[in-house]
Amino acid sequence: MDVHPAFPPVRACIFDVDGLLINSEDIYTEIYNKILHSYGKPSLKWTTKALQQSRGKIGHERLISSTSLPLTVAEFQAEVAKHHAPFTNSHPLPGVLTLLQTLSTASPPIHLAMASSTTAAFFATKTSHLPSLTSYFTPRTCLFRDDEDMQTKKGKPAGDIFLLAMERINASLTDADGGSEGVQRLRADECLVFEDSIAGVAAGRAAGMRVCWVPHEGLREVCTGLEREVLAGDMNGVEERLLALEADRASIEPEVVGSIGKGKADGMGRVDRLLSEDGWAEMIGSLEKFDYSEYGIRIQD
Repeated sequence: MDVHPAFPPVRACIFDVDGLLINSEDIYTEIYNKILHSYGKPSLKWTTKALQQSRGKIGHERLISSTSLPLTVAEFQAEVAKHHAPFTNSHPLPGVLTLLQTLSTASPPIHLAMASSTTAAFFATKTSHLPSLTSYFTPRTCLFRDDEDMQTKKGKPAGDIFLLAMERINASLTDADGGSEGVQRLRADECLVFEDSIAGVAAGRAAGMRVCWVPHEGLREVCTGLEREVLAGDMNGVEERLLALEADRASIEPEVVGSIGKGKADGMGRVDRLLSEDGWAEMIGSLEKFDYSEYGIRIQD
């Protein structure tokens, strides 16, 4: 499929980490459930986790409130920290290494960056054993919530972290790209954000970038019927409907058709690819399904 005529070819890809590149969202769920069970609480619902992902303190406040945990945010975070060991066994999700390898050999070159709500130290805990993944990124274009330049910025769902990642890429462009005077700087609409969370999609849209949403199976299930709102970056609308969903799941009907085209179903009858109405965002079931030509990315044969 050719690149959409309204968009220029993508020149940079900016990746979230947790639940997008590595399986850490499943590890988080296991940890949260251990804590919940220790206080006699039931397992975490995806309708709760959907609004907690990528939200930092706000997300933890929401989780504690919705599960009635008798803990402060600081106490909850301390409990989570006791269970960090499983993160040292995290692994790349399906399609990740192939995607990064393919992008690294594209012509013209595709610039790569990370933009994550985790901290730099915790990222190292999760990925120091995965050089096959981290080697595709340079330290300067890996942004985390405790980065010095993020201290005056807002976290996701604001678009600040993605715009800062773009600035870092632009600052890293060298003479090989045309020289300091003739270099063609990146624009936001030439950047593609890869995200798994609702807040991350909203952040990519807020930054004025294109977005590829790759939700976890659990998130995908609870967001059936909400896909268009998520892809549009309508954080408030999605929150309202997910809260309603907790009370009455049957009140939300599936909706899988956008004005650009119908979603493509996978072998299990689920929609495996869905475009937003304006074409700025798409949902795919796995990074294995990524369509390079959709973004004007020319890959090596």
